[in-house]
Amino acid sequence: MISTTRHLADGREIVYFDDAPVSRDAVDPRDLPPVATRSQVRWDPLLGEWVVIAAHRQTRTFLPPTDQCPLCPSTPERATEVPEAHYQVAVFENRFPSLSTEVDRDVPTHAEGNPLVALRPGEGRCEVIVFTADHDRSFADLGAQRARLVVDAWAQRTEVLSALPGVEQVFLFENHGEEIGVTLGHPHGQVYAYPFLAPRVQRVLAQARAYDGDLFADVLAAERTGPRVVAANEHWTAFVPGAARWPYELQLFPHRRVPDVAALTDAERDAFVELYLDVLGRFAHRFEAPMNYISSWNQAPVHEGREDWWLHLQLFSFTRAPGKLKYLAGSESGMGAFVSDTSPEGVAEELRQVVLP
Repeated sequence: MISTTRHLADGREIVYFDDAPVSRDAVDPRDLPPVATRSQVRWDPLLGEWVVIAAHRQTRTFLPPTDQCPLCPSTPERATEVPEAHYQVAVFENRFPSLSTEVDRDVPTHAEGNPLVALRPGEGRCEVIVFTADHDRSFADLGAQRARLVVDAWAQRTEVLSALPGVEQVFLFENHGEEIGVTLGHPHGQVYAYPFLAPRVQRVLAQARAYDGDLFADVLAAERTGPRVVAANEHWTAFVPGAARWPYELQLFPHRRVPDVAALTDAERDAFVELYLDVLGRFAHRFEAPMNYISSWNQAPVHEGREDWWLHLQLFSFTRAPGKLKYLAGSESGMGAFVSDTSPEGVAEELRQVVLP
């Protein structure tokens, strides 16, 4: 993998990832104002969680037509977020970031009228990772070579962002499908560098520490021999979790404990690509139309708890049946208590039976 760093017209960084040497010297000709944000993180004293307040994102780009896509390569007629006319994988700082290293740090210590709601600047970093220059492809049909380049880009960005001051967790994810909330149709994912530990990581880490034994190892060992395995290879297993919350949900675990994507060996990265493209294909062909999904890497915290963590990926869909979505209604949204519309064992069998093209 070869990475080349350049800058956009407003000073934001863009990094190109290629599998062979190539010149990356295109200049962004746009007249853009510097990115400025007054994002904050606010402490919820009842739940003990940080909430990001980023009101400026209301004006971000929303489902533009294909000929106005900001992630397609630039042309002489139209400059985009990617100045090059051709590229393989590109990563750049989000123009509408929830968290930023350039955030306004002049914030009060607490929310007006309530000293229990502590305030901090929304310092961190949000990046967009574009998987391909082809607007009409998806991750499922990238092919092994391009998907492996994306994995290497994930690893590099994890290492780089983990080294930023104040970053506590690096989150890699992809939202796929308008029902999920995608605002740009071009195949892409995102990278968030949080200045705190996300609630899920906090809860999983607490469970692992309270468990009498090795929680991650025991969960993986049990699922690898159980009825919910969908696919596996030498280095990875994909299974429906026994207490799945979403209608279609998988967890992909490496067979070796590692804290993050950057710690995976070449063989483990290749094996992940093989398994991931397999299960994405099952999601795409379970029904007549491909399912929406969220792909969510659960990486170790940057500082505390790394020795207790086991890297894994969650892949889940809101689709519960053709034309029907799982909505987070009263129990889920109000109380955080999930009620599943599907059986984990039944879903595993359905996904195993999908015939891949």
